[in-house]
Amino acid sequence: MKPELPPRIAVLLVNLGTPDEPTAPAVRRYLKQFLSDPRVIEIPKFLWAIILNLFVLPSRPKRVAKAYASIWEGDSPIRKILKRQVELLAPRLADSAGPFRVSVHPAMSYGNPGLPEVMDTLRGEGVDHFVILPLFPQYSASSGGAVYDALTKWTLKQRNLPNYTIVKDYFAHPLYIQALADSVRRFQAEHGKPDKLMFSFHGIPQPYADKGDPYPSRCKCTAAQVAHALGLQEDEWIISFQSRFGKQEWVKPYTDVVLEDWGKSGVRSVQVISPAFSADCLETLEELAIENRDNFLNAGGQEYHYIPALNLDEAHIDLLEALSVPLVKGWAGTLEGWA
Repeated sequence: MKPELPPRIAVLLVNLGTPDEPTAPAVRRYLKQFLSDPRVIEIPKFLWAIILNLFVLPSRPKRVAKAYASIWEGDSPIRKILKRQVELLAPRLADSAGPFRVSVHPAMSYGNPGLPEVMDTLRGEGVDHFVILPLFPQYSASSGGAVYDALTKWTLKQRNLPNYTIVKDYFAHPLYIQALADSVRRFQAEHGKPDKLMFSFHGIPQPYADKGDPYPSRCKCTAAQVAHALGLQEDEWIISFQSRFGKQEWVKPYTDVVLEDWGKSGVRSVQVISPAFSADCLETLEELAIENRDNFLNAGGQEYHYIPALNLDEAHIDLLEALSVPLVKGWAGTLEGWA
């Protein structure tokens, strides 16, 4: 006998996370959750607990809260953009599974709305099929891997498990490469072509890469494909990595060091794009657009521009639709008995 209502299909767009407000207490709560994840910090748990609670959390939240306050406009940019991405994608998927209702929802690895809580709510509303799309174009254990972990921990608490599928990443998807290249072309049509184009990706510690994390190679593939699409010569672009934390070696070259060297060596103009981010956030709006601009100009550079993330670009929503629709239709195919 069929239930009264057919199973629902839910698409979850998952991003990293954000504090609830730009205050030291809120940032402290967020950082404690984020930095307590062994995917993010691979230091023996006992040792890291001492460092985190005695040195990091007493001092860092106040400084980070000040940075968040400089970009906060009613809410964190990353959460505002994520919710709007959901709103733009939802009508495109609404009729993609025939008679079955498809809904789209935001979720975060850390902070709110948390992925487990979102899935709890949707299960209570009758969702039995989940398509989970982490918005990390280049997989890393410290970003996409954390989504897998959250999902696994959630399933351990479920008796009646739902169907689900997860998109690992999309670092070389043709629509992604095209969207990035087109965003650069539009920006340069307005601001001109710089001496150098920098592809700055969020960094990971070098030991993570040494252990087999594929993130650096995926970043290099993305940057090379976009540079090729733009017809750039080898001396016109570079890949670099930003957002170092702690004293260990991270994947090189470092964004801030390259910019300082360029400024000192006579490079006049630079444009920076950060393809690892599907939505602008603290690392792009404050670190790249402001802090690293100052580094370059103070070192002797003359013109610096940050090219925004894909955010709400129509081509970006086209990409999210292209990633989601085959998986939604695949699940719908298993429910043909309802038709």
